[in-house]
Amino acid sequence: MEPGIGKPSFLRNLLVRLLLFCVIFVCFRFAYVVIILGESCDSRDFCFFSMPEKVNAVVEKSTDAMISVKDSPLMNPNKVNDSWVTKDFEKASKFYHTIFQDLIDQGFLSPNSIALCVETVEGCDVYALKEIGVSDSIGISKKSFKHLVVSGLAIRQPFDDSTFDFVFSGGGMVEKSKSPVEFASEIGRTLKPDGYLVVHSGSTDTYSFNSLVDLFNCCTLVKSRDIENGIDNINMPMIREIVMRKQIFGHKVENLDGGSKNNCSVPGYKRELIRKAEPLITEEPKKPWITLKRNLQNIKYLASMVDISFKPRYVYVDVGSRSYGSSIVSWFKKQYPKQNKTFDIYAIEADKHFHDQYKSKKGVTLLPYAAWVRNESLFFEINQDPGDKAVVKGRGMGRIQPVQSSTGSTPSHVNEIQGFDFAEWLKSAATEKDFVVMKMDVEGTEFDLIPRLFETGAICLIDEIFLECHYNRWQKCCPGERSPKYEKTYGQCLDLFTSLRDSGVLVHQWW
Repeated sequence: MEPGIGKPSFLRNLLVRLLLFCVIFVCFRFAYVVIILGESCDSRDFCFFSMPEKVNAVVEKSTDAMISVKDSPLMNPNKVNDSWVTKDFEKASKFYHTIFQDLIDQGFLSPNSIALCVETVEGCDVYALKEIGVSDSIGISKKSFKHLVVSGLAIRQPFDDSTFDFVFSGGGMVEKSKSPVEFASEIGRTLKPDGYLVVHSGSTDTYSFNSLVDLFNCCTLVKSRDIENGIDNINMPMIREIVMRKQIFGHKVENLDGGSKNNCSVPGYKRELIRKAEPLITEEPKKPWITLKRNLQNIKYLASMVDISFKPRYVYVDVGSRSYGSSIVSWFKKQYPKQNKTFDIYAIEADKHFHDQYKSKKGVTLLPYAAWVRNESLFFEINQDPGDKAVVKGRGMGRIQPVQSSTGSTPSHVNEIQGFDFAEWLKSAATEKDFVVMKMDVEGTEFDLIPRLFETGAICLIDEIFLECHYNRWQKCCPGERSPKYEKTYGQCLDLFTSLRDSGVLVHQWW
């Protein structure tokens, strides 16, 4: 071999191998980005497509860029790759095609609209929008999908304020969201003023419908209708379609009547629920300790009649909670149908004997005071009837009295405690949009607290009340004798329950 011949050949082979490696690497990288990730690359990757001007403006803040709509097979649905268009995808797309065409016919959607589909996994709805000519459409979900959906969170969208003319949320995603308030807030932020929002929900009861509409502060209701579900993989026999429109100033205008902030009216859909509730026991039971306990089996809980998914917050207030293991653990945590929602629990208990039990209880806030009609010092006394069972080592139920009226013989056990204006506290702790459940067992003070709740308007914050009304009932120990602890009669208790229900408050007779 002549000198110098081997070296160029070696270099040439090395360059060829390096070039082949680069080509293979580029092809592999492109295939990974487009096929595996389901999207095109950004400027740092090996990009082969450019985005149209409008869509680029919409997603410029997103970490994932889209393939060009003009060059995409989506512009010609007949050329879509069969490897990812399944029968389910095609069926869902046809369903949404019909939905969106109706919305165009009614003027809620236009081919010129910039549209967003929220929490769409495969982008069937986006595909349907493009099919009917709404080319500037994009979907958002946790994982991107092909050329239809970019990666992002519904509660933190990578879009500017007032970007979209039309926003669609299908598949019952609002009720499935763990943060429905943030979900609604982000939609309100990215939707243009006068833009339209369309929500598909599987909850068709009137209570949940109104709760959902209230969730979107930005918008007012335009119309709603019930339609049959046309998608197999969505477990909703019927769909409620709700159309809303964003107000120019971004929020609803309320209290236009100029009424007092303490005045409130219970909406009709809540009154309808009362008609479905268990009937009140109208005749005084001869053995109330048996009759009222049996009645617990007849109680129709609000959360068993309606969907409470659209509430921003869930609150349980136990007024007169006694020990932690009494009504909070033995009843509310074990028996109340919470629909897998986490409740903020407030325990209101004036008896110091029980306070230590709450120190290590997570999710429970103890208010170690007496629920009252104003802020003042009170006498707290412990008494029990001869036939009362010892709840905690002989400790009876506590009653409160204003200090100035507590004169005469010394009770069996008296403490001076602080009372607080319960109604005003409730107005600071909850809103009308929250889901509020209350149990009240206050040894006769209900005849003071309930009127105060009406007077302040705080009664409208409560969705459901479990009320034990105390009266001079027949004693278990002593046949023919009534309890000397209470002056009220059963008829007065019945009047209290009746007035609550007549006012639109769902109240249950409690034991």
